[in-house]
Amino acid sequence: MVLKYCKQLGVGLVLSALAATAGAQVQVRDDAGQMVTLNAPARRVISLAPHVTELIYAAGGGARLVGVVSHSDYPEAAKQVPRVGDNRQVDIERVLALKPDLLVVWLHGNAERQLEPLRRLGVPLFYSEPTKLEAIPETLLKLGTLMGSELQAQAAAGQFRQRLAGLRQHYAQARPLRVFYQVWDQPLYTLNGQHMVSDVLRLCGGVNIFADLPVTAPTVTQEAVIAADPDVILAGEMSGRGAVDNWKRFPRMRAVRQQQLYTLNGDLLHRPGPRILDGASQVCQRLAQARAQRP
Repeated sequence: MVLKYCKQLGVGLVLSALAATAGAQVQVRDDAGQMVTLNAPARRVISLAPHVTELIYAAGGGARLVGVVSHSDYPEAAKQVPRVGDNRQVDIERVLALKPDLLVVWLHGNAERQLEPLRRLGVPLFYSEPTKLEAIPETLLKLGTLMGSELQAQAAAGQFRQRLAGLRQHYAQARPLRVFYQVWDQPLYTLNGQHMVSDVLRLCGGVNIFADLPVTAPTVTQEAVIAADPDVILAGEMSGRGAVDNWKRFPRMRAVRQQQLYTLNGDLLHRPGPRILDGASQVCQRLAQARAQRP
């Protein structure tokens, strides 16, 4: 069956290429440093990460989406797009049956061995892995170029940059606070300084106490957090109900003593898309509250 789909996809790609000869070629560089070239703007796009789905809609390409992975639940229209797997396991036959002319994939979410047959067939792949807030509008512009929706992408990128500049200016002089960010509680996961959540903390005047760890999403011990004694503990809601409250068992910790334990919307912070500024606003507000209450 895979061979059948491969043949169909190959014919489709040839026809698309012939039909596009009169069109303008589009070319951008992805987050892996690879040049992605299309003979014409993509018309059948598959997203292989929830944050990618949000970026594509924001860049004006929602109508071009023919497949997404599970948890692609924003915007509402994304829930109606056919599923092709999740960020760990992709149904290659289903992907091929949809005859995509562009795949937008997450560097750390999709196994290389799964993407290899698609790459061999010549399906263009754009790798998305923004790690800084400033990279999000750049990604929107690149996706807009690839999908022929430049005007929508430019508008979305402009709005993001304007809002980001406002937050940066507002919190530029904020007194630094040392923060522990909890992704999951069992085992205890956090994020290092290379993850975009740390960029959000910096925007708000926060300092990630585990920024120097070499792994992007490291496990840490309870003892290490207690020893670091952060001013504030933040947790994405996915880390479990009552996960932040578990720290109340250690009343000598500064964050516990001063009641600076907060739960935030994990989807807003863990997905590097336009909505991350909503998550950043929550973080900035919590840190401002902590400053106001701190002696």
